Amino acid sequence: MDFEQLVNGLCQLDTKKTVAVAEATNVETLKAIKEGVERELAAFKLFGNLEEIRQAADEIDLDLNQPQITLHHATSTENAVEKAVMSVSEERSDVLMKGNVATKIVLKAVLKKDSGLRNDRILSHVALFEIPGRENLLFLTDAGMNIAPTLEEKVQIIQNAVDVANRLGNDEPKVAPLAAVEIVNPAMQASVDAAVLSQMQKRGQITNCIVDGPLAFDNAISFDSKEEKKIESDVAGQADILVCPYIEVGNTLYKSFTYFAGAKVAGIISGAKAPIVLTSRADTAESKIYSLAFALSSS
Repeated sequence: MDFEQLVNGLCQLDTKKTVAVAEATNVETLKAIKEGVERELAAFKLFGNLEEIRQAADEIDLDLNQPQITLHHATSTENAVEKAVMSVSEERSDVLMKGNVATKIVLKAVLKKDSGLRNDRILSHVALFEIPGRENLLFLTDAGMNIAPTLEEKVQIIQNAVDVANRLGNDEPKVAPLAAVEIVNPAMQASVDAAVLSQMQKRGQITNCIVDGPLAFDNAISFDSKEEKKIESDVAGQADILVCPYIEVGNTLYKSFTYFAGAKVAGIISGAKAPIVLTSRADTAESKIYSLAFALSSS
């Protein structure tokens, strides 16, 4: 599967899912929505100051009178976010998308106990890459939320990513907890955690996947590297999900894939009651559409 197949699969659905867009008042956000409507990905509820939404829409010739778009006035940025989150919380929308608003304001509303999207798990970032020369899409977690996750948090991060992969059709993804080496070294906590995570999966504490580690990056994704190092593993050389020990590793791999390998990327926040799309101004329009498709497919 590639990203275009993901998009095309959504286009062919008879019933479209709905995206609640918090503070849909800027051109960058509306460009993604315009393409989403044109490609028949979903319906969109736009929350924000109606005058500002209309002004931004006029700049890109977005027709706001289309049946796939509904407008919902908000008196402030916080009010727009609260209304969008409530729309998802009450199951009137399927996905939450950040518009022209700071991420911390969105997360504050998401994590409210009574009206938010809080679940019993931590929130974690799940990225999906289409890398030139690689046949299958590759998941990477966590590159954007948890700085130095504990073992318990890593369990939840893995389960969040696995649940997303399951919804995309991979019933038993192969999960590689990364470390600098593929052997357990007590001086490297990442390698110790990886070994424990592998055992926890075997005991049924992590479900619907295969976890094996520690694995270094090369032998997690390269069959040749696995063979050269004579690693006996059901995951080595064919990992579907790479689990990073710290945010610096995830951030570096994320940017290396996009800048050096020319990968296409989509990203969502998982672990809440519904997927969250936190696009930024630096994201390309293509990346925003793929992130929308990723979120909709995993909702």
